[in-house]
This record gives sequence, structure tokens and C-alpha cells, in this order.
Amino acid sequence: MNAKDNREMIKDLYQILVSLENEKDAKNLLDDLCTNKEVEQMAQRIRAARLLMEGKTYNQVIEETEISSATLSRVSRCVKYGKGYNKMLK
Repeated sequence: MNAKDNREMIKDLYQILVSLENEKDAKNLLDDLCTNKEVEQMAQRIRAARLLMEGKTYNQVIEETEISSATLSRVSRCVKYGKGYNKMLK
């Protein structure tokens, strides 16, 4: 698969995500796309981002979410410098 095909597939995914109308549609799509563990891990990252935005320490977030320190570090960078968490979680 070439880079253009890959970009088109990713764009298609984004378009499908923005077309979702409600929580049930989101659940159904994620159930089809992801394993239960993958959905849990995404939810864990969102919860960790919320806690960081509330001012919780790394240790508090790890204790509450059981997220790995490596994943929490990535979430923290995205909270500080990314575009998604700050827009969607406020």
C-alpha cells in the first residue's frame, strides 16, 4: 500500500468519526473497529487527560487509572502541546 492510499483510508476514518450522530453509533462503530481492550485503553487515556487537566499529579493519575507511566507521559505531552484533548475535554 502506498502513502496516498494510506492517507485516503485515514481520511475516510476521520469522516466516519465526524458523521457519528450519537453515543450508540459511536459504541457500535468502536465495537466493530476495536477490541474491548483497545476501547478500554482509549477511555483510560481520556480519563488520564481529564485528571491531568484538573491538576492531578502523575502518581495520582497512575493510582486512579492504572495507566502505564510511558502512556501517561504521552498523554501529558498531548495535553500540553496537542490539539485534541484540550478542545474536546473542556
